[in-house]
Amino acid sequence: MTALTAWIERGRTVTGWLGAAACLVDLGIRLYVANVFWKSGLTKIEDWDKTVYLFTEVYHVPVLSPEWAAALGTVGELLFPPLLALGLAARFAALSLSAVNVVAVISFWHVLSQNEAALMSHFYWGVMLLVTLLHGPGRLSVDRWLWPWIESKAGSAQRT
Repeated sequence: MTALTAWIERGRTVTGWLGAAACLVDLGIRLYVANVFWKSGLTKIEDWDKTVYLFTEVYHVPVLSPEWAAALGTVGELLFPPLLALGLAARFAALSLSAVNVVAVISFWHVLSQNEAALMSHFYWGVMLLVTLLHGPGRLSVDRWLWPWIESKAGSAQRT
């Protein structure tokens, strides 16, 4: 075995380890972001009157009434995080939570613009959602196992 061959083999080994770590990073990103939005949704349903008050007086959601904004935001924060965490329709969930995140920043800009740490939290969540949106949910996801099965069923249905 030459020195070059040994280096190539080491490189393949390291690449294998990195590939294994990548699926854990994908899962960690999905679980972290899902947890953030899920907890926010749970907070909103704890006291609905308080939530509607906040959407009326504090959050300035454009176009929607405070009641509709509160309802849609809460549904988004409770529906999409479990999908993201499981990696089920993960790109759709990431896109939907990205929309929730953008609306939150727009609606709360008068406060976030004065609080760099809070604004950066939204930025980081957006970047993490972008990873899932562009890269997919990774190997440790329901999508990874479900889509090949759906495609095989669709292919067999086309052949009959």
